Amino acid sequence: MTDQPIIQIKNVSKVFGGTVKAVDEVNLEVGRGEFFALLGPSGCGKTTLLRMLAGFEVPTHGQVIVDGQDMSKVQPNNRPINMVFQSYAVFPHMSVEQNVAYGLKMDRRPAKEIKERVAEALDLVKLGGYGKRMPDEMSGGQRQRVALARALVKRPSVLLLDEPLSALDAKLREAMQLELVRLQKTVGITFVIVTHDQSEALSMANRIAVMNAGTVQQVAPPTTLYEMPANRFVADFIGKINMIEGDAVAAGDGQVKVTAPVIGDVTLAGTATGKVALAVRPEKIFVADTQPTDPAVIAVKGKVGEVAYFGSYSNVFFDIGLPQPLQADISNVSSDIEEIIFTAGEEYWVYWRKSDTLVLG
Repeated sequence: MTDQPIIQIKNVSKVFGGTVKAVDEVNLEVGRGEFFALLGPSGCGKTTLLRMLAGFEVPTHGQVIVDGQDMSKVQPNNRPINMVFQSYAVFPHMSVEQNVAYGLKMDRRPAKEIKERVAEALDLVKLGGYGKRMPDEMSGGQRQRVALARALVKRPSVLLLDEPLSALDAKLREAMQLELVRLQKTVGITFVIVTHDQSEALSMANRIAVMNAGTVQQVAPPTTLYEMPANRFVADFIGKINMIEGDAVAAGDGQVKVTAPVIGDVTLAGTATGKVALAVRPEKIFVADTQPTDPAVIAVKGKVGEVAYFGSYSNVFFDIGLPQPLQADISNVSSDIEEIIFTAGEEYWVYWRKSDTLVLG
């Protein structure tokens, strides 16, 4: 990536019907050659933002800049952008190569060039030799590849993908995630994907913008979003997490003193004060027969409730005397307790490191 971002979204809002604000003062930059994800629940504004990038929606106010050019007066077909839709939008009456060639024919490219570029695009998506097939002779994953080839054949600066894998079954979706990452690295252009699937975004994107109610909550690489979420919404939306309500006061040196039910008083790294949540990921919780004495951990007594077995780990819910049970992902490969079989009603000490505890306002 160079220093100059290929996409700049400046103070962009979109209001429908004069009252419904789908996108609210969004500012974003996407680097050249980046795989960028817009992630959030249904109705958060991510698809509307993507459509404004593509030119299918006009911002109520703000600027969309692509490759240094303001897109406000540029029609969708003249933008250095192409889009792959959730429904693929493959023409059913055209063969695979006719589908892929369609955009180039509309641009009146020479026949020889069209043939070469179609073959190149089909090879890119591993569909070389499928050119004569009709879409109804292909699987969902293959039709998705046709849609990708048709978008890539025009050599756009930016490829937009709107929930491109949502129609595929789970196993094929995982395979296509890896395929999209390979493809993006091969062609080297900027990919912007919209998804509501956190695992999809985490596994593919270099950076992710988490959206809620038309606003961007946090923009960061996947590891930062997971380990250092900016607020409760991001923490709760990205992966599984336990939250224990408490009250915090500043304790100096970048620390706060938190008072919470069951836990009592604990001093942790953080800046949020007032009503806060102590948050810890389930995989960072451990189990012991006896009370841990390490001052670097938080330990509470817990009674086993529901247990869900997932092969390499078990999801164990502990009643610790709060409205919500504490969820722990306990490894079935190597556990602190040898050959443990969790049974409802049994009591254990559950504990986690203070350094793994987030204080969220």
